[in-house]
Amino acid sequence: MAQSAQFDLVVIGAGPGGYVAAIRAAQLGMKVACIEKWDSMGGTCLNIGCIPSKALLESSELYHQAKEKLGSHGVKVAGVKLDLATMMARKEKVVGELTRGVAGLLKKNKVAQYHGTARIASPTQVEVSAGGKGAKPEALVAKNILIATGSDAIELPGAPFDGTRIISSTEALELTRVPRHLIVIGGGVIGLEMGSVWLRLGAQVTVIEMLPKLLGPLDKQISTLAQRLFTKQGFTFHLDTRVTGVEKNGGQVSVTAERADGEPLTLQGDVLLVAVGRRPFADGLGAGEVGVELDAQGRIVVDSHFRTAVPSIYAIGDVTAGPMLAHKAMEEASACVEHLAGQIGHVTYEAIPWIVYTWPEIAWVGFGEEELKEQGKEYRAGTYPFTATPRAKTMGETDGLVKILADAGSDRLLGMLVIGPRASEVIAEGAIAMEFGASAEDLARSVHAHPTLSEAVKEAALGVDGRAIHI
Repeated sequence: MAQSAQFDLVVIGAGPGGYVAAIRAAQLGMKVACIEKWDSMGGTCLNIGCIPSKALLESSELYHQAKEKLGSHGVKVAGVKLDLATMMARKEKVVGELTRGVAGLLKKNKVAQYHGTARIASPTQVEVSAGGKGAKPEALVAKNILIATGSDAIELPGAPFDGTRIISSTEALELTRVPRHLIVIGGGVIGLEMGSVWLRLGAQVTVIEMLPKLLGPLDKQISTLAQRLFTKQGFTFHLDTRVTGVEKNGGQVSVTAERADGEPLTLQGDVLLVAVGRRPFADGLGAGEVGVELDAQGRIVVDSHFRTAVPSIYAIGDVTAGPMLAHKAMEEASACVEHLAGQIGHVTYEAIPWIVYTWPEIAWVGFGEEELKEQGKEYRAGTYPFTATPRAKTMGETDGLVKILADAGSDRLLGMLVIGPRASEVIAEGAIAMEFGASAEDLARSVHAHPTLSEAVKEAALGVDGRAIHI
């Protein structure tokens, strides 16, 4: 084995959680190493997740606008054609620029970068295996180890991924032709986003979802509106439907399912996207062998400071409990290493926003109505539609609304939900408000520039007290 290198912190995984932890630890004066099994930094998010999917969503929306929307603005476009190869090349360019950017940031902060497979050999030692079979692993010794290995797509029993006919989100980002009929199992974020890309580019898209509504715990009013808008776009939904079998037959995939009332359903498509969720990824890491505990879902168990059952080993992000979101991992990364440095790190989980980058976009922070009812909380609600928002009118994007939920007694903000244009940006206002413990009245009294989309937030906040002005 090669001679051991010494570090204050070894981070396993260079995704959003891992690279942020490495950089923040270096800023705090630690000697840091970061290990990534892929050739490029950035993890799932930058390489095969958040970034490439958003690049394709943006490109496909522009294609859809050119075909369907620009004419209403007086922009006449004839003979619009899809150049899928160029679209994919642009996506790869964006990914490449950002992953190289992460590597550059690590280098700038003097973080030692290792590419290879990591295995925890002891509470203070990590072995990195790179190169071909028989290559000697390199030993890294550290005072502390941080696991940030992320998550992996879940396979459906009886329908293993083959990369061509039965695919995960990874392959959905790499298709070389538009499917004639894309069947999606899973009506969550990934299924709807990937379905949107290929629907806009010309595919027939059918979504099968086991639950009675889209997007799981999302507020029912918003979920119902989203389903109506997506159906109008061309999606076909089979909700409350359980898949019973998948078979490949030449160039086709057959999916059999059963509705809640027992009625059978059979679908034929040329590509099946399985988007039923993700699982924490700690395979082959050796964590269990050194005493790190896992829960029943395979997640690494940590305390409030992200420490595992082994005092020198920590874990953050998708491999631990909580929402599998890149920005959640980033916040945990900073909080964890700040704690290691003797500072006070903190994450307000109720103020973490969720976003679905469909069009219209969907975003929320805090709780929806059904969740508040389950908690027995008394609340008041205010809503405001984008149809009454001048900026949305000028954009020609009036689908959707802003909804604000506040405590009936204290008026403290309990949740904010947005479905509409640029909801991904508008939701930041709600996240900041919740972080600072603001009330609906605080939002209502804050000056919002006119005309902007965020005026809908002010009006919804006024609506909590029944005094919205413009409706």
